[in-house]
Amino acid sequence: MTKTPRHSESLDDERPREIDSVDVEAATSRQESLHELVASSDTGGRSPARPVAYLISGTALVWSLFQLWIASPLPFMIGAGVFNNTETRSIHLAFALFLAFLAFPASRSIFQLVLGIGVPLLLGFLFLEGATGVLPSWYIPVITIVMIVAVVLPSPNKRVLPHEWVLAIAGAATASYLYFAYESISGRIGAPNMTDFMVGTVGLMVLLEATRRALGPALMVVASVFLVYTFLGPYMPSIVAHKGNSLSEVINHQWITTEGVFGIALGVSTSFVFLFVLFGSLLDKAGAGSYFINVAFSLMGHMRGGPAKAAVVSSAMTGLISGSSIANVVTTGTFTIPLMKRVGFSAEKAGAVETASSVNGQIMPPVMGAAAFLMVEYVGIPYFDVVKHAFLPAVISYIALVYIVHLEALKAGMEGLPRAYEPQPWLRWLVGVVFGILVLCALSLAVYYGIGWIRPAFGDNAGWIVFALLVVVYLGLLWYGAKYPAPQLDDPDKPITELPLPGPTVKSGLHFILPVVVLVWALMVDRLSPGLSAFWAAAFMMVILVTQHPITAFFRGTGNYGLEAGRGLIDLIDGLITGARNMIGIGIATATAGIIVGAVSQTGVGSALAEVVEVLSGGNLLAILFLTAILSLILGMGLPTTANYIVVSALLAPVIVTLGEANGLIVPLIAVHLFVFYFGIMADVTPPVGLASFAAAAVSGGDPIKTGAIAFFYSLRTAALPFLFIFNTDLLLINVDVLHGIFIFIVATVAMLLFAAATQGWFLTRNRIWEGVALLLIAFTLFRPGFWMDMAVPPYEDRPATELAEAAENTPQGQPLRLRIAYLDAFGAPSERTVELTLPDGASGEERLAKAGLELVQTDGKTIIDSVAFGSPAEAVGLDWDQQITLVRTPTEQPTKYWMFLPALALLGLIVWGQRRRAPHEPARPKAEAMAG
Repeated sequence: MTKTPRHSESLDDERPREIDSVDVEAATSRQESLHELVASSDTGGRSPARPVAYLISGTALVWSLFQLWIASPLPFMIGAGVFNNTETRSIHLAFALFLAFLAFPASRSIFQLVLGIGVPLLLGFLFLEGATGVLPSWYIPVITIVMIVAVVLPSPNKRVLPHEWVLAIAGAATASYLYFAYESISGRIGAPNMTDFMVGTVGLMVLLEATRRALGPALMVVASVFLVYTFLGPYMPSIVAHKGNSLSEVINHQWITTEGVFGIALGVSTSFVFLFVLFGSLLDKAGAGSYFINVAFSLMGHMRGGPAKAAVVSSAMTGLISGSSIANVVTTGTFTIPLMKRVGFSAEKAGAVETASSVNGQIMPPVMGAAAFLMVEYVGIPYFDVVKHAFLPAVISYIALVYIVHLEALKAGMEGLPRAYEPQPWLRWLVGVVFGILVLCALSLAVYYGIGWIRPAFGDNAGWIVFALLVVVYLGLLWYGAKYPAPQLDDPDKPITELPLPGPTVKSGLHFILPVVVLVWALMVDRLSPGLSAFWAAAFMMVILVTQHPITAFFRGTGNYGLEAGRGLIDLIDGLITGARNMIGIGIATATAGIIVGAVSQTGVGSALAEVVEVLSGGNLLAILFLTAILSLILGMGLPTTANYIVVSALLAPVIVTLGEANGLIVPLIAVHLFVFYFGIMADVTPPVGLASFAAAAVSGGDPIKTGAIAFFYSLRTAALPFLFIFNTDLLLINVDVLHGIFIFIVATVAMLLFAAATQGWFLTRNRIWEGVALLLIAFTLFRPGFWMDMAVPPYEDRPATELAEAAENTPQGQPLRLRIAYLDAFGAPSERTVELTLPDGASGEERLAKAGLELVQTDGKTIIDSVAFGSPAEAVGLDWDQQITLVRTPTEQPTKYWMFLPALALLGLIVWGQRRRAPHEPARPKAEAMAG
């Protein structure tokens, strides 16, 4: 950013030089500590000598190239280098384990050492017990002793010791065993031999040690607990007891098949996540991260609390492509937090704003911290639908955070940073915005229909035509951007005289948006697989990295084309290496989380956990959801986003589905998964383990616990959303048309802003107690108007099962019929649940039921399902023979629920009128007092 002369310049020149050197040293020290923080959590904190450093970088580069190869269509075009899913997962984990032991030194704290020794010791004992009378077990104590010795030996930051080389090679060998022995294993499915046992035993212990190094103790402890539970099932409390599993069963399930470590989670990491993380790394190396921050500051820095609003917006843009909340905090927080402090935010509040906005990036499509791709597999819906359902809550949450920042600024009487220009009259600004939107819409339509015409016109050559057009647009944007020097934020600890100009700032980097457009187009319009979409976006990003510097130099006439091309090549290699190093932790996390998923499927602990929650909640729906939210929060503590989602979805999503159906709550599976995911992510801000809060506190110099507490308070809006969309799935745009979706977005945004105003204690002025309560009530009504309408006019009429045919005949076409079902569960225990059955059209109730696939018999006054047709609507909702229909609930004619908005808006008008009258007489608190509070 260009600085203008200051009146205090002469005074600055007279300051002793020693002070400047101290400031520089302090800033340098802080920057180094932040780099170490990111390295220790994401890329590895070890800095070895050159030969080993080159090996680590070379291995990471080869890993990235391998992932690009298997994601590309090239292997299928040339008929060589094609790998199946199991083979690619095996190689993927081999790279991750090898790099984990080279790049991550082991923590030497007492707790970590006790954990590192205790877990192999415990697993060695359990493996010995599980192997009794089946196979020779002499190798188990040998492996256990070797692992304990490796943990006890030192692990320096500057070099890799021989025992760590052994662990790295052992990890790579055991992971790649499935690749090299694939044909042999395929010929003896379910019958592991001695080599399988040895490899599986070493593999599990090495994987858990790699988890301790790369991710800390949390995930290692959770995975170890589930392994203990797998072996010691008969000794558990009766409500969660099971028969127990032998070593043969565990090794076969966890390591030799794709049910455990090499399961769906690792498969998603291999096929999708790596490419998206690599794409984000390449985009950042190209300068997009700095561009996003500059754009956010140029557009919002002049507002009240402007740096904080810019922090939210830049974190949202960074979160689009980032898979790590900690990296997001440090990337944007290095600039935003000091500037927030300068305009009046305390260290803790500045850190909390950055934490809340960065963690929110993990719920922001299209990447969602890599959880979006896992949801595709676990929920079984297309990626496009996952993004559509997750989009609205994420955007509303970000808008609410900007509003919270605005309220904080109002309370403290803050001002923004000085503008670099005189703003246009608002009418001219509004016309410009409308014109820009119209131009964007026209361009979008032209591109959509233009490509739609190119494909049938050019056939197989259409891809080359589209690529040529893309190159032309890229060159045009570079030519346009070369007219404007890219502004750079100066040291945020120094005074800022003016903000960057919005126009030149936005125009200087428009080409960075092009690969994001390619990605979104491939995902949303062409509906390519996430892996192939990310491949094309990453490939285009690689072209940009190599060419942007020399082409820009050509357009600016600065020369040095060879030097600029070399700079681009270095950026490309650096981006490929950084992307792979960022994936070490994610690869390890998904593999270790696979142990948990494997244990759940092997022991049936999911149904046992549902019983525990049901007992504790007493069958109350809100209590069930609240307990599940607390468990998600606890299980998510200390886990990276991917492992977090895998754990909470495997354990807790089935709990809500099972208990919800038993208590009359029928919720789409995607809503359930988003519910547990949101609360799992909240663990990143929640003390005492909120990792993102500690990262923000390291930047701000504030207290990490207090920073986490404030960030949690700011994140209450994120905690409220899951409860709302569980009961009102319109918020997830489920079965909603475009106009209805726009209406829901507007209403839900207003409701969330009112919720934020209530929790912050400030609307137009400071809230009185009754006003805060009323604002919460209004927000709830806008979010869920059906709650009050259902109390006034019940949505369903309960009828006996004997009247099912009549009820089916009278049910309007397209509206579901609710049936209460009594059945015996998998363990033979009597259970009940509610299902929604949408009936096909028919002349009578009996005909509609028959078309739905139901054959019924009446036995002793009971309505029993005699048969369910294969592939019918009845089978799709889980109905089966010999189940009893105990109750029929038919939809009633209910007035539109939106009538409830009228009293809510009337109450809101009363609050606005009262606060507008008080506002001139209630000035904001002094800045120091407000920010201390």
